[in-house]
Amino acid sequence: MESFSKRHGYNRPSEAEITVRQDAPHEFRGVLIDLAYDCGFSPSTLRKVICKALRKRPDRNNWSEYPNVDDENRYLIDDCEWYKVYDVVESICKRMEETPFSFDYDKFEKELNEYFIESGIGWQLKDGIVESRGSEGYETILQATDKALADLGRNTARNELHEAVADLSRRPKPDITGAIQHAMASLECVARESCGDPKATLGEILNRHKRLIPPPLDQAISKAWGYASENARHVREGREPSYEEAELIVGICASVSTYLCRKEKA
Repeated sequence: MESFSKRHGYNRPSEAEITVRQDAPHEFRGVLIDLAYDCGFSPSTLRKVICKALRKRPDRNNWSEYPNVDDENRYLIDDCEWYKVYDVVESICKRMEETPFSFDYDKFEKELNEYFIESGIGWQLKDGIVESRGSEGYETILQATDKALADLGRNTARNELHEAVADLSRRPKPDITGAIQHAMASLECVARESCGDPKATLGEILNRHKRLIPPPLDQAISKAWGYASENARHVREGREPSYEEAELIVGICASVSTYLCRKEKA
């Protein structure tokens, strides 16, 4: 039976500010175990997944489901490095895919993502993969861009944008400069197609094709290009961009790409 909040439509998660990225809070580790049980795992079947993901041997002396094997699962999760917890999440999803009729994957993904949103955890589960998550507005922009690129068959630009998101999602440390480079490469691909200048850099395109992006917005994009060139392509000692700066560049590139695609389609 569904909970009161779900039955009466009060269960929409309220978005908390993202405060957790390079961590897996203690509370979340416990929630993960409970959610896996709710979605079809027994303590023993979950232990197999956890031990395989963490490269641990199951304790042969633990044979009763509760409390022994359950306690072992919780100890293993509580004791591992933060990024290994997300490895376990993906391993759980893989096990679900192997025997889909035994588990409720949709419930697992939905409720885990809701927990991330409510708890300010900057990760999300998509198709069995844990990816970096931005605010709701940020995610909406990325989804709109992906659709716009797909509709026009801009597969190279789309792949570059996916690589940018993947770089932000790397564990235990995101590839900040890689994310910026891939985001700018995505926008450059779109701009080349939009103006019919297949070999020009984005900087050259902005100088040659003044009507491509209306002024003074073109200057803002030009400065973002300059920033990316200085801080991602030619990184100076002691000046590595922050995660927030990379996320900003990815968002800018996605927004401008969507604009150019829609402009071309109009």
